[in-house]
Amino acid sequence: MRLPPVRFLPSSAAPAVVAANARIAHLARAGNIEGARAAFEAMPLRTTASYNALLAGYFRNRLPDAALGLFRRMPSRDLASYNALISGLSLRSQTLPDAAAALASIPFPPSVVSFTSLLRGYVRHGLLADAIRLFQQMPERNHVSYTVLLGGLLDAGRVNEARRLFDEMPDRDVVAWTAMLSGYCQAGRITEARALFDEMPKRNVVSWTAMISGYAQNGEVNLARKLFEVMPERNEVSWTAMLVGYIQAGHVEDAAELFNAMPEHPVAACNAMMVGFGQRGMVDAAKTVFEKMRERDDGTWSAMIKAYEQNEFLMEALSTFREMLWRGVRPNYPSVISILTVCAALAVLDYGREVHAAMLRCSFDMDVFAVSALITMYIKCGNLDKAKRVFHTFEPKDIVMWNSMITGYAQHGLGEQALGIFHDMRLAGMSPDGITYIGALTACSYTGKVKEGREIFNSMTVNSSIRPGAEHYSCMVDLLGRSGLVEEAFDLIKNMPVEPDAVIWGALMGACRMHRNAEIAEVAAKKLLELEPGNAGPYVLLSHIYTSVGRWEDASKIRKFISSRNLNKSPGCSWIEYDKRVHLFTSGDVLAHPEHAAILRILEKLDGLLMESGYSADGSFVLHDIDEEQKSHSLRYHSERQAVAYGLLKIPEGMPIRVMKNLRVCGDCHSAIKLIAKITSREIILRDANRFHHFKDGFCSCRDYWIQVSKRPFDREVHHPLQANCIWY
Repeated sequence: MRLPPVRFLPSSAAPAVVAANARIAHLARAGNIEGARAAFEAMPLRTTASYNALLAGYFRNRLPDAALGLFRRMPSRDLASYNALISGLSLRSQTLPDAAAALASIPFPPSVVSFTSLLRGYVRHGLLADAIRLFQQMPERNHVSYTVLLGGLLDAGRVNEARRLFDEMPDRDVVAWTAMLSGYCQAGRITEARALFDEMPKRNVVSWTAMISGYAQNGEVNLARKLFEVMPERNEVSWTAMLVGYIQAGHVEDAAELFNAMPEHPVAACNAMMVGFGQRGMVDAAKTVFEKMRERDDGTWSAMIKAYEQNEFLMEALSTFREMLWRGVRPNYPSVISILTVCAALAVLDYGREVHAAMLRCSFDMDVFAVSALITMYIKCGNLDKAKRVFHTFEPKDIVMWNSMITGYAQHGLGEQALGIFHDMRLAGMSPDGITYIGALTACSYTGKVKEGREIFNSMTVNSSIRPGAEHYSCMVDLLGRSGLVEEAFDLIKNMPVEPDAVIWGALMGACRMHRNAEIAEVAAKKLLELEPGNAGPYVLLSHIYTSVGRWEDASKIRKFISSRNLNKSPGCSWIEYDKRVHLFTSGDVLAHPEHAAILRILEKLDGLLMESGYSADGSFVLHDIDEEQKSHSLRYHSERQAVAYGLLKIPEGMPIRVMKNLRVCGDCHSAIKLIAKITSREIILRDANRFHHFKDGFCSCRDYWIQVSKRPFDREVHHPLQANCIWY
């Protein structure tokens, strides 16, 4: 860029140059830096102020190299040039030393603005000690200098020091009073905040709103409402603050009443109302607010996605996220976390990859929490290799990331690797938490490592501050029970220091099912009925146990008992993702799928191949006392087999077939799918409610350790997708 020298302007040219400078500044503030540069280059005459306007614009639009280049080539500089340079260099922590050097290099006496620009940089980046040192060295201070440092002290939670500085201020305007008031509120010192509020010589709507927010944030929503009612004036921020207070307190009905009374519905208020409705399970109400909004921001989309996600409307959450991207809205952090949770719950890998790509575009791949959610998503979608790559390339790792990998290896039946990560975590100096021990114990349980499990369980009280809770005892009951030590598991329950919950009794029930112990199963079932009177699961399992030992009459009584009590049993369903669509299959209802004819042909072909391979249906997994041919027919149409058949029909060879099931996989289907993987030379990855099963060459990664009734505490329960009114085709 050619830079002509600055010329003395005739009085007739001065207004035009001033207007051009203002236009450069306006375009830069609007983010149109190219337009600002073009306006600058079009000027026939330029002043130092012209250069200063473009210099500030470069910094504002995060173009520090262009700004520095322009500064070096300026024909002349004034104090405003140096102030713009210091302010711009203070925007980034890595250039703060350059900002300090620029302050020291000013060829004429720096002003209070010069010092305050650097002071603001120190505060912005949390360098409070440097900020205090600079403040003390300042030859002159004004109320802006005091207010900047005051804000830094309050943000750091140093409220008492902030109050001393506040008392020293020679000129305390309403901004300083309100900052001090908010600092007290954030520290939970609401009484002192109210005393300061009452002392204020002048209040504005911001001061009133800060006090209302303080009451609401500290659980005093009724006092907040009383103050709200006597406000001399209100704006949309005041209304929204009161609305958010109600929502945070769980008073959604009061929030809705206030929302309806608002003279206008700003975006922030609508977003807050959607969050409140979502937390209460009122998805339709949240959707109504969403659809009526004329303007939406990233928080709007995030709130709607979260409402869908937390209420199991998983496909709606996916479609809303994709619409958001299609409309050009940049995803924010909460929406990314929500949609990764959805992808993990549904095990939809292709959608998950799309979200990963969006994370890279938005630089969320550098956030430890987002990356932890990404790792969990890949694990839950059955792509453990990708999860490992993300895990090993990210530093520093937090406890959640370590726990995700330990849990992931355990869920995939890789107990040795899970315990290896557990060991590596300790070597890295990371202290295990309760979730870590659950993951390690689950790895032992899923792979039959009784000795290692006992050692880890005993080490909790010896080598850590973590005391075993119900979740850890559940893992031990599961481990002992699976290994055939059902009596020992029962004794552990009877002697444990905490009250056994439904998960613990469920683990014992699973052991009884595996080892056909009807007597202890009856005890566990009765306990489960006391804890979860509306859950049919334990009785369905007890019926399985009775049928497995030939007690058909007792099984019939259990079924009648379930019917008489109107107990709920989630219907078994499986689904598979293909061509960005999720295809749902329900046990016994193969005709529901549009391509049912082709699926039936695949199932019939598989039946013949299975028979040739020596497969024989295991009728113990059929609840009813019917003949063997009928049992075989019933098992053929279990949902997981339908999904596998559809995968064979659609998924290209060489690619794994990934199936999701909302309940534990049927034992007979487990045996059948092992053979199907062998005779078709395909890799089949099945995720049931608890873990993954990798079928390949006639083997499963679980080593036939598949019976898993109890849900692990880190597993998200997967409900029947149709309960969420999903559209699947």
